[in-house]
Amino acid sequence: MPIFALSDDPNDLRFPPPSLAGSEGLLAVGGDLSVPRLLTAYSQGIFPWYDAESPILWWSPDPRPILFPAELHVPRRLERLLRQDRFDIAFDTDFPAVIRACSRVRRPGQAGTWITRAMITAYINLHRAGFAHSVEARLDGRLVGGAYGVAMGRAFFGESMFHLEPDASKVAFVALVRRLDSLGFSFIDCQQTTAHLARFGSREVPRAAFLALLGRALE
Repeated sequence: MPIFALSDDPNDLRFPPPSLAGSEGLLAVGGDLSVPRLLTAYSQGIFPWYDAESPILWWSPDPRPILFPAELHVPRRLERLLRQDRFDIAFDTDFPAVIRACSRVRRPGQAGTWITRAMITAYINLHRAGFAHSVEARLDGRLVGGAYGVAMGRAFFGESMFHLEPDASKVAFVALVRRLDSLGFSFIDCQQTTAHLARFGSREVPRAAFLALLGRALE
């Protein structure tokens, strides 16, 4: 499958159709991380994912893992922990700290981070524009866990999470899903299939089905 080169013109925000993405989901390369381009990408089910050694890469995987808020599964042990109110949960109180903490997480099989300095700046700009949001878990006033993502219409695109204390990111994630459910969000895009998110109830759907759900969520 061909990989398409995006225009460097900030006024040319066109993406190729997601159906043209390769078998692993890679669709295009290049462009920039401006707020308009990011919103254009997300509205078409496309997201950036790359590292500091590569150009900007744009992806649209097939199948696509999503979580419907009503299908959230919370293990009993975690539910007991939630009832203990060990962590103080808040939303959008320190988005920059959350994304920077996510960038420092070392993950199995990854030598570096895909949350580059350029990505951090871009998503802070998205936050200031009202589209990127964070959930924070604090213990004795210290930020110990959280997650962030992008909201458009009734769709939430999950980006990353972190924890400095056991279960902090899990508690934050459950709080986020329940908040999104209360606000009428249709689904959370998990972007990549992981056993961790599958335990919470995420499931894969074909790209075409995902794009149909996304279209209705953006109406």
